[in-house]
Amino acid sequence: MKRRAAITGIGFITSIGNDRKEVSLSLRELRSGIVPVQFLGNPNLPVKVAGTVKGFEVESPRWRDWRFPERYAGLARETLRSLAPHGLYALCAAEQAIEDAGITRADLVDGATGLYCASAGSAFLLHHHLAHMHAVRGERGNPMGVVASIAGTVNFNLAAHFGIRGAVGGFAAACASSSHALGFALDEIRLGRQERMLVVGAEEVNAETVLPFAGMRALSVNPDARSASRPFDHGRDGFVAAGGAVCLVLESREAADRRGAKVYAEVIGWGQAADGHNVAISHPEGAGLAQAMRRALADAGLGPSAVDYVSAHATSTPAGDRSEAIALGAVFSAAGARPRVSSTKGITGHPLSLSGVMEAAFCALCLDEGFIPGNANLRVQDPACEGLDLPRESLAARPTVALNNSSGFGGSNVCHVLHAGRT
Repeated sequence: MKRRAAITGIGFITSIGNDRKEVSLSLRELRSGIVPVQFLGNPNLPVKVAGTVKGFEVESPRWRDWRFPERYAGLARETLRSLAPHGLYALCAAEQAIEDAGITRADLVDGATGLYCASAGSAFLLHHHLAHMHAVRGERGNPMGVVASIAGTVNFNLAAHFGIRGAVGGFAAACASSSHALGFALDEIRLGRQERMLVVGAEEVNAETVLPFAGMRALSVNPDARSASRPFDHGRDGFVAAGGAVCLVLESREAADRRGAKVYAEVIGWGQAADGHNVAISHPEGAGLAQAMRRALADAGLGPSAVDYVSAHATSTPAGDRSEAIALGAVFSAAGARPRVSSTKGITGHPLSLSGVMEAAFCALCLDEGFIPGNANLRVQDPACEGLDLPRESLAARPTVALNNSSGFGGSNVCHVLHAGRT
């Protein structure tokens, strides 16, 4: 039999809040974390809004210039000097989640705890270090430049900081990356390889991370922070970038019960499938995502009618939202099922590889606390959404089963199924 896996700790550093209480309130009241920004000091850029992380000042490439909440003031120089800005977010989110779960230092270093992470690395720091290298013709360089900036920086730093001796790795599948991290973490627990896993996603929100997407015409050029991100809306024109970090502690249910840990939810299944269609654009009929949802439900041993809530990946791009709506119709509407569907990116923006684990954490809050987030900024529903239940406002309804979607470049699609904490 597969071992059960429970979420016992959550940590948030996000555009809508830096702790569980603040995030939950933002989701219930649809409080947006999207604000006006000006990248590179250039008012002529068409991208004028982003989902920023409040309370952190990490614009400098020098860690000594950073400012962050007093709660994390004890971080040592030796830790900070090898972090990227999003690595700092990740470390703070992990500290929260570990405290929330009641995990001890002994638990972290006993080999039964692993760490799976997702991030794109820090283009910001990489650019800074390479520019310096060229300026001095390769004669000098920051000794921490590599581990602070390349893909994998989050798992390098967190594994060393916490003394993790179990499975450690990073995932790179663009916006599906942290969903892969969570899925494979689930497998580690089910197969008995690990007793618990820390699952972390983190991204920066700065010019180097955000503006390359403008060249793809993927970003919204709506200057109104209140309406720029509008998943499933007929007038959407692209996604709004965001940053932050989220950490989940995923633990075998047996271990959680032995120590009397609080269980937010169980992750009971996952599935993945690729589109095999285009390097950057989703399959027009959502074929891969539909298959990922079917595989996740089969893994969980459930049919479409068992799902109460779908946390959609929908980022507010014209093509992506349409293909997901069609996929949802193929899986649910065609089976006579009508779960509530919403994309929280209307208030958070789209934090790229962070989105999967962040939205899984949102689902865990919904299952534990009894609410369903609404679709912020949805005014005129896209015709492709016909038959879907897309609430405009958050609902005081207690879902039992939630399904969480993610999609990334190359047509990578991942889906998780979460169940309210069972006894």
